[in-house]
Amino acid sequence: MTSADGRISALLADDNAIVRAGVQALLSLSGDIDVVATAEDYDGVIAQAMQHRPQVLVTDIRMPPRFADEGIEAAKEVRQRLPGTGVVVLSQYADPEYAVALLAQGAAGYAYLLKDRVADSDRLTRAVREVAAGGSMLDPEIVAALVAPARSGTGLSDDEERLLTMVAEGRAVKAIAANLGTTPEAVDHAVEQLFLHLARDASAGRHDALTRLRKLHTAILDREEQGETLSRLLPSRLADKLRADPSAIGRTERLTVTVLMSDVRGYSGIAERTDPSVLARQLNMHRKAMNSAILKQEGTVMQYVGDAVMAVFGAPFPQADHAERALAAALDMHRRQAAVDRGWVAEGLEPFGMGIGLSTGEVAAALLGSEERLEYTLVGDTVNLAQRLQDLARPAGTTIASEATAALAPSWGFEPLDPVHVKGRDAPVTACRVVGTPERVAP
Repeated sequence: MTSADGRISALLADDNAIVRAGVQALLSLSGDIDVVATAEDYDGVIAQAMQHRPQVLVTDIRMPPRFADEGIEAAKEVRQRLPGTGVVVLSQYADPEYAVALLAQGAAGYAYLLKDRVADSDRLTRAVREVAAGGSMLDPEIVAALVAPARSGTGLSDDEERLLTMVAEGRAVKAIAANLGTTPEAVDHAVEQLFLHLARDASAGRHDALTRLRKLHTAILDREEQGETLSRLLPSRLADKLRADPSAIGRTERLTVTVLMSDVRGYSGIAERTDPSVLARQLNMHRKAMNSAILKQEGTVMQYVGDAVMAVFGAPFPQADHAERALAAALDMHRRQAAVDRGWVAEGLEPFGMGIGLSTGEVAAALLGSEERLEYTLVGDTVNLAQRLQDLARPAGTTIASEATAALAPSWGFEPLDPVHVKGRDAPVTACRVVGTPERVAP
């Protein structure tokens, strides 16, 4: 995340003092990157990161005490403690295994560059800016090392060559699908067929490259970087449903679900007072945190609209305990946002206080569209009521649940509210404020 004045704070880690000085000099020429601290070993990286809370960590791979992969391990630890921190790994090793180890944690906010090329065309400064904004960057030589050995003698078609390159670049399946104008499921199938092609005539010399590509593909498919899955064009878990039941497109199902709606209190004022680039980064961190809480309870993230989040529990796959899952997710969302807020306050940024509404009832659920464009839709009063209850969730940090939600979660604590008229309903609505949690989700 960039600061309010557009500058990027960086922590530089390398056990070689000459390298540190050289890299710091390169970054100083950028005009918008400030090296706020340096470190020379794993413990120093963690300590300096916690003290200075940099927006980006630039680190070598091998550092004391073991001179193994301390840089990558330190980067993972920093990301765990300070979600959203961008990471640029500088390495003298062109071995793709290091890049795979890094990307397995998720590509967003990571870059991997070779040391002897960091000065080429301002590659290092571009990488710092990219990861500060949540993007990623992989050194072209690493991409070549991943791809070239597998290509040799395989007779890949032009389409297979293109697909192989995009996979090796660490692109998300959904991003590849958008680039090719097809569905994520079609890309997944094409990649599997590509691997089969490679495997049919893979010699001993190409086996390692094939293994690397399989690892990278698995990381792309399965990783959840701080809760952000790769389901960008469709809500999470729908890909599984389509694989199991391709005829689901266009079919309407009646399901009993719990719908969750969240909204940031005072967001319009925050937006008015905050630099747009900073606000965009805050929204990205907010969504990652919310997504993680929802996915932890196996919910489906339906959509983001600005600062609002809509999710459903019990669809596309039925869940007997959907109400309790939704309540646990709401609790976790408040907790995670509070943790993110503490970091923002330390940086002089405004926190996001939330209100959450939960409504349980029957909906009509359908996956509508074509192979090029699909949208999962919920229709019914349950959805509308969740929105209205979210409006009632004040002050920030409050969760309001419908009577039906509370009835399905007797182990939770609720405080009944006076009946209130809400927009779109003639009869007053009786709802409850969530005030207690069962032992299994207690703080």
